[in-house]
Amino acid sequence: MDVNQIYELVNTITEETTGKTDLVKEDLSNIVDAGKELFSAVAVDNYVKSLVNRIGKTIFVNRAYNGKIPSVVMDAWEFGSVLQKIQCDIPEATENESWELQDGASYDPNIFYKPKVSAKFFNSRVTFEIPLSFTEKQVKESFNSATELNAFLSMLYNSVEKSMTVKTDSLVMRCINNMIANTYDNDAVGNRAINLLKGYNTVNGFTGADALTVDKALTNSEFLRYASMQVALYIDRLQTMSTIFNAGGKERFTPRDMLHIVLLSDFAQATKTYLDSDTFHNELVSLPNSETVAYWQGSGKGFNFTDVSSINVQIATDNGKKDVSVSGVLGVMFDRDSLGVSNLDRRVTTNYNPKAEFYSNWYKFDAGYFNDFNENFIVFYIADDNQA
Repeated sequence: MDVNQIYELVNTITEETTGKTDLVKEDLSNIVDAGKELFSAVAVDNYVKSLVNRIGKTIFVNRAYNGKIPSVVMDAWEFGSVLQKIQCDIPEATENESWELQDGASYDPNIFYKPKVSAKFFNSRVTFEIPLSFTEKQVKESFNSATELNAFLSMLYNSVEKSMTVKTDSLVMRCINNMIANTYDNDAVGNRAINLLKGYNTVNGFTGADALTVDKALTNSEFLRYASMQVALYIDRLQTMSTIFNAGGKERFTPRDMLHIVLLSDFAQATKTYLDSDTFHNELVSLPNSETVAYWQGSGKGFNFTDVSSINVQIATDNGKKDVSVSGVLGVMFDRDSLGVSNLDRRVTTNYNPKAEFYSNWYKFDAGYFNDFNENFIVFYIADDNQA
């Protein structure tokens, strides 16, 4: 075991912390042990210099990871593969002849009025598996008890669960991202893809050099008030029957208990910091209850706003595939039936190899991810006028 004398350093630290001297450069390399991947067999005692150091405590990195994604996982079923959605259009009104009676006229009650019913079928699935092999006999030599061995195996199982959680969480976000990209790309009017920054500048008459820009928007209290108001307005608007909030132009409404709101953490936290903490009646400017995500597609290398708020994907079109890139996405608001994960199936298959004395598990995952463009979906984003 390496033992280092640090009496000079602790004396210096004492003088720094008690205000007797200015801050100095401290060498911490002899205090903090960063560890080594392999234990050295030449690590011996400091007495007779021949006794090999022993492992006194073992810590297994075995922390469960629950993920942090919007709750859009729906259900599973055993037989069949197709998810069918049936909808009926709103019937048109006709003349009420009760108030148009004429002598000798005939009024036919036997006309058949066919309802306009249509069905959509979702019949695709994605799948992957995570293989991992386990042994017991070969690793018993590295542990002092069955308890330690079981803790080691538990750590391996947990590593699979964490891997599965990360991957499935990412797929859920891709389901949302595909809907964002389609909504952004197919809404030329701006009813479903809402540029909050453009709206703020327009309402206030800010143009040219006076216009608020993306890089300053999330630190501007007035903009955050406007953005918070718009998000709240669309909650009410979606509860009213309309055709303008879905790409299919269907008559739809979304009650509050069937509405999902997902906000980028940068936006949600900016509102709390610059509005709630500075307002006496903060309930008047607070964002509605919602789920938050740290990013839509990825964090990049530094969680900067451009990376966490951006989506760069390919979407399916009638003519093949299309590249869609959008940045500044602050949040989405959507009907529960507009997207989701259905027919989820997780299972494990196992094989034991008697010759080499190990067994392998294959952790398999199947699920169907769907977007229904006939249901309400709103995207809130910010972009400068030349990018809107």
